[in-house]
Amino acid sequence: MPKSLILCGKELKDLTRSRALVSLIVFLAAVVMLSVLVAAADFRIKIDDYNNYVAALRSSGGTAGTAPPQLAALQMLRGGMEYLEIVGSLFAVILGYGLVAKERGNGTLQLIFSRPLGRYTFAGGKILAVGILWTAVAGALFAVITATLLLLANAPLQGDDYVRLGVAAAHTALYLTMWSLLAFTVAALTRTPASGLILALVIWLVVVLVIPQIGDTMDPDNQIPGGLFASLQVDKTHEQAIMANFSGYETARDLIEQTSMTKQFERPLFAWLGIKDQYNGQPFNLIWAGTFNNTLWLMTGFITALTGSFLAATRTKLLRKVT
Repeated sequence: MPKSLILCGKELKDLTRSRALVSLIVFLAAVVMLSVLVAAADFRIKIDDYNNYVAALRSSGGTAGTAPPQLAALQMLRGGMEYLEIVGSLFAVILGYGLVAKERGNGTLQLIFSRPLGRYTFAGGKILAVGILWTAVAGALFAVITATLLLLANAPLQGDDYVRLGVAAAHTALYLTMWSLLAFTVAALTRTPASGLILALVIWLVVVLVIPQIGDTMDPDNQIPGGLFASLQVDKTHEQAIMANFSGYETARDLIEQTSMTKQFERPLFAWLGIKDQYNGQPFNLIWAGTFNNTLWLMTGFITALTGSFLAATRTKLLRKVT
């Protein structure tokens, strides 16, 4: 058996035995499930309000002039996906950092490299373990989400919805693995585990929280809960006509957001799940045409982190840092 597979198996065994890691993943599943239940309860309140409104109209001899709120089951996942973006990526950073910090803390790094290993065997084993773990976790999380929608939120799912959930799970696995590989690279390159963790958290803070917040703050539609244009009763056609006068401003805002890998993850995720109204119920080819560039940028970020991990976690670099 290749030595990288032996290292991968050992790492997976250690990760699955880690109570801290298991607790973090269970916590993540719990908050995602809770967010779906809250969204379902909110929708039921809207339906009750609408029914009360219709009943009041009919009792006074009037008729309802508006259609009842329509349930789009996957739109209830918005809160859960935001937890995956922020909390999930933070957990991924902690996991990636721990891959190097654990070996340094236990003093096993020198022992591992006392064996005849290829230049990239150590990194290959760790990277493979991280990829398998996050793929399994993303699959399990979306299985929990699907079960919550069907069994607890009573939300009907169509055949296409399962495909959309599968695409969202694939994007999530790619995004979380990217963050773990980035933290793994930083931890391998820095002299001490503490400085590696601090640097990784600073990068996470800027990419996940600061840049997206700047873009959201610059979006005029985000300035009022429910949307500025919706509160002003401005329909989509007139909204687009208004924003056409601010094309330069919108281009600048879009460029700022696109520097964040979190936005490159969020945009296709929200599109495939129909969380963004413009993609809700749209065929797959239109969603892909509108978001493939974001998916490609996300894959570019993943490949960059992957390459960095292979180049950083070599015998020469890792042992040089601990001597």
